[in-house]
Amino acid sequence: MYLRHFGLRTAPFGITPDPAFFYTGNTRGELLDALRYAVTQGEGIIKLTGEVGSGKTMLCRMLADCLPPHVDVLYLLNPRLEPDEVLHAIAAELDLALDGCRADAVLRALHDELIARHAAGRQVVLLAEEAQAMPGATLEALRLLTNLETASHKLLQIVLFGQPELQHTLDLPQFRQLKERITHSFTVPRLPQALLNDYLACRLAAAGRTAPLVFTRAALRALARASQGIVRRINILADKALLAAYADDAQQVSARHVRLAIADSPFYRAPWHAGKLLAGALSALMLVLAAALLWQWRTSSPDRAAAMATTTAATAVTAAATAATGMAPPSSPLSQLSQLSQPSQPSQAAGHAGQPGRTSHTDDAAPAHAAAAAAASDAAAPRASTVPPAPSTLLDSKLAESRDWLAQQGPQQRVLHIASLPASDTVAAETFLQQAQQAIGLHDIHVFRLPGAAPATAAPTTLAGTPSGLRQATPAQAPANAGARLAIVYGSYADQASADAIRARLSPASPQKILLSNIESIRTEMKTVAPPKTGRGAP
Repeated sequence: MYLRHFGLRTAPFGITPDPAFFYTGNTRGELLDALRYAVTQGEGIIKLTGEVGSGKTMLCRMLADCLPPHVDVLYLLNPRLEPDEVLHAIAAELDLALDGCRADAVLRALHDELIARHAAGRQVVLLAEEAQAMPGATLEALRLLTNLETASHKLLQIVLFGQPELQHTLDLPQFRQLKERITHSFTVPRLPQALLNDYLACRLAAAGRTAPLVFTRAALRALARASQGIVRRINILADKALLAAYADDAQQVSARHVRLAIADSPFYRAPWHAGKLLAGALSALMLVLAAALLWQWRTSSPDRAAAMATTTAATAVTAAATAATGMAPPSSPLSQLSQLSQPSQPSQAAGHAGQPGRTSHTDDAAPAHAAAAAAASDAAAPRASTVPPAPSTLLDSKLAESRDWLAQQGPQQRVLHIASLPASDTVAAETFLQQAQQAIGLHDIHVFRLPGAAPATAAPTTLAGTPSGLRQATPAQAPANAGARLAIVYGSYADQASADAIRARLSPASPQKILLSNIESIRTEMKTVAPPKTGRGAP
């Protein structure tokens, strides 16, 4: 539409990876040279990673075009293939008719064909795109293919193109052998703002523009900020900005034109698990949940409420004593949340809170401690019994939304089980969801109400299901619905390798153990109701 207006032969900012528009700046030319050198050396596996839309496919096409004539290029375009299917796909690329043959027969035929091509002076390279989406078994099958070799040469060279998640997968212990086979690793960088004008001019010149087309400085700043250096986003926004300038009959692109383009392009925001920010956010949220559970456990009876009030009063009086004596006060119970991996000891907690002698203060301050603690203890129990529970509107809506989401998932989809608590602790669950909504949103967080055993046989519940977590009610203390629990899960992953990669990133910063589950097990558990024990067997 705007080609004649701007003096162009073809659209300059298409998102199809056309080699005619290859930009050699921002180290892309050097990356292509390095890839070509690594392939011609014929050693090991090569890996190239980059963000979505950073130009990996363009480099793949350019590599295939610039390799020497004696190199035969094979493509593996479908990353979801199983190991046997990968062997058949490679055989088809080599023009081998092996339909219906077993995997071992296909492997022998591949070996024979590769030997024959090597004897004829040919070299074979396999270019595998979207490698981050490959199942773990398929990645292992590709590693085993590199065992096909002569005394001095590899018969098959493999180049893996993938997003940064590929590196996270390779960092897992089960892929250490594959990682050791990678001899060259490259990363496609984002395009900095300083090179943005040069990139735009390169594309416009390749499309037939003879005179420079001016993007104002404000337009370049807006374009750089919105695209975040991802070339596919740059192309989409620049194309729409040209259309907006054409509609204004303008010969330069202003910031207003770029803003119109941005408003029409709601780009997908990077998932939280792509960086370390999610690990910290989830850890903070789990600490909030742990604090809420600890508070409910401490205030679930008048005795515990009194103990909690005593601790609070003692801490307050200690602060006053500290101001007079200059001595350090003790830490409050909730300040020890980082140590919640050990089970709580209610008797010790109550006893310590009621012992002013454990606090550093003068002898004159001891009567004040005792008086304040006694007054707080007398008033704590009535207040604990009269405070109504907070409404669970967010929890209820998330439970309903999670049920709908569960029905749409495949049975083998993996999820990360990040927390578990009794179904009666709705206040703690509501607090967790409110904090999560503010911190990371609730799109990837799901909550399920799971039935369990009768109260008489209910086991102590822990965060994330780990026995070393925050211990809740014992069987003797469990309420009527203690068998039911709320399971909080995060994410949805097609294979175990992807789930393990995310869990490996979250676990070091998580205060509790993160468990791996799947959709089928959740569905099964939701349908299973353990009957209560009755008669002589019940306590």
